[in-house]
Amino acid sequence: MSEGAPVAATDPGTPGRRLVTAELLSIGTELTVGETRDTNAAEVARGLTEDGVSVQRIEALPDDLAVVCTAFAESFTRVDLVVTTGGLGPTPDDLTREAIAELCGEEPIVDRALEGWLRELWARRGMEFPESNLKQAWLIPSSTPIPNPNGTAPGWWVDRPDGRVIVALPGPPREMRPMWDGWVRPRLRDRELGTKLDIRTLRLFGIGESQAAERLGEAVLGTPNPVVATYARHDAVDVRIAAAPDPARGLSAADVASAAEATVLERLGEHVWSRGATTWAEAIGSELEALGWSLATVETGTGGSLATLAAGRAEFGRGESRQARDGDPDAVAAAARRTSGADVAGAVRAAERGADTAVSVAVATAADVHRERRMAFLGGQEGRRRAGLTAAAVLLRQLRRRTGGRAVR
Repeated sequence: MSEGAPVAATDPGTPGRRLVTAELLSIGTELTVGETRDTNAAEVARGLTEDGVSVQRIEALPDDLAVVCTAFAESFTRVDLVVTTGGLGPTPDDLTREAIAELCGEEPIVDRALEGWLRELWARRGMEFPESNLKQAWLIPSSTPIPNPNGTAPGWWVDRPDGRVIVALPGPPREMRPMWDGWVRPRLRDRELGTKLDIRTLRLFGIGESQAAERLGEAVLGTPNPVVATYARHDAVDVRIAAAPDPARGLSAADVASAAEATVLERLGEHVWSRGATTWAEAIGSELEALGWSLATVETGTGGSLATLAAGRAEFGRGESRQARDGDPDAVAAAARRTSGADVAGAVRAAERGADTAVSVAVATAADVHRERRMAFLGGQEGRRRAGLTAAAVLLRQLRRRTGGRAVR
């Protein structure tokens, strides 16, 4: 028998309702007591958002049948698609199937093909089949099994008469992920799925999230289309624009997104250094590659935070990265460029000043040495991390002076 649970002859795909809203239910007491961190919901939410589905709610639920049944019933008064992870094991506290069956008013029965597949899994290992595992062969009339190549818990795809859909997946990420990416998402996309969105992200530095939000204002952040939101990341503040078409004004999603982007750039353009999920290493590496340059970095008092940002980029590896004991950043950067043979060198020195961190950055090329002084918010490890980000921002801007690169790429 092939890997994964057998699939019914008729795949899901009944048309008739566009799936534009979703809720995610993560089921398992281990989640609600904090023993396990839920990574599944974030991954599923990210995929649905990419496909233009609005995720309305993510909720973790204990292994309690009444609680899970109530959550299902409430979700189906609000959204088109419910995706669950967890609760598909063979033990009495695995209750996802029971809750779905109750919601649908259908009786689960043992599917003989699934039973045969399960029994073979044990037989080929020379083990006695636990009869409690038969619940993993259950189906209800409206469900289709989702094959699980990495475990013993097939998922369920359930089509409701009104066009709504339930997708139930197991909790272990190594089982959930291939089922979601390889089976569920392609079939969802075969349906009327989501609203086609134009999604853009602008990455900011040198301004806090609250300051960015204040500059954008309610007139930008409060509109239903496009949805513009700010997010504080570990390496930047992101402004995310998600735009749908506006048929009333004859505008495509791209038209709506471009208008919003122009407003964001007008109000925050001096802080925008990149787009999408670009990292500092990628942005700096792109400029180095365009110049054909190598880079050396020297750090004092930063804990190697600039080198950490640069990890994984070959352009940085052709130079050197080291910690310096002391010295003026101008002289240190110039000396590092000469001794390493790199085309450009960056030196950064960080020192706590009260509750914050004073940062000096110098960038040396064959033509000149550029220096800037900044004050990074907070001290200690967080101040050192921000010092590395400050150095990366100064270095990127100086490289773009030479490549003619724009702030946004």
